[in-house]
Amino acid sequence: MQRVRKAVIPAAGWGTRFLPATKAQPKEMLPIVDKPIIQFVVEEAVASGIEDIIIVTGWHKRSLEDHFDYPFELEKRLQESGKSKELEEVRAIAKMARFIYIRQKGGYGNGTPVLNAEHLIGDEPFAVLWADEFITADPPRLKQIIDVFDETGGATLSGMTVPPDVAHKYGIAKGSEVRPGLRKLDEIVEKPKPGREPSTLALLGGYVLTSNIFKHLRTLAPGRDNEIWLVDAINKLAREEPVYGLEIRNGTYYDCGSKLGWLRANIEYGLKHQETAEGLRAILKEHAQ
Repeated sequence: MQRVRKAVIPAAGWGTRFLPATKAQPKEMLPIVDKPIIQFVVEEAVASGIEDIIIVTGWHKRSLEDHFDYPFELEKRLQESGKSKELEEVRAIAKMARFIYIRQKGGYGNGTPVLNAEHLIGDEPFAVLWADEFITADPPRLKQIIDVFDETGGATLSGMTVPPDVAHKYGIAKGSEVRPGLRKLDEIVEKPKPGREPSTLALLGGYVLTSNIFKHLRTLAPGRDNEIWLVDAINKLAREEPVYGLEIRNGTYYDCGSKLGWLRANIEYGLKHQETAEGLRAILKEHAQ
């Protein structure tokens, strides 16, 4: 069985929920304390054994490429200033993996950027991670689903159990339980009506897919909002070969595609950061009164 070595990260969206902040800056580059969102995503991929990071961008996303590049002028300035810690941090970013950038072409929808990467994937299994959300877990979320793929040979999607009263906000796993925390999927039910959810396993992004997904993306008719949705292609894939949904162990989900989720991530990481923890705790205490 081929090893999962490549990850596709779609990052061509406009980030309209964060306007005007994203008018001239990619949403994926918004900071969580002192690190952009997309770096958390890349770090998870690298910690899970990924070697090639394929970022699907648009014309307005040049700063993503700059962030993962070697900043020679900045390195020189840091070296001359004796800021060795900062120098090592910025050097390490470019060394994490091999970065490949392609421009998104085609119709709207989150299936399009995945299809755009087909020529770079070939017949290999690969990961898909969204650029504005991540799960902190030990072992990493992506490593957990790669392990299931290595065990079963089937495409594997990451998920977390959610309360029944909020299940209608997510794509929910429908299928039979293989063992506690692992389901063989019949389909993903997008935003089921309250009380009609097939389970409470919400599939939150973070996938390992086989290359057979591409034939379904190529022939997929536009779905909701006249867009090409990856979940629709995955549902077609599940009719032909095993697809699994895995509940991530020891995980915390951060949805940084919403203002509230981004603020939550900043607060929680700010409370862990040695430079901000004490001051932020005092601010929160002041506003809680």
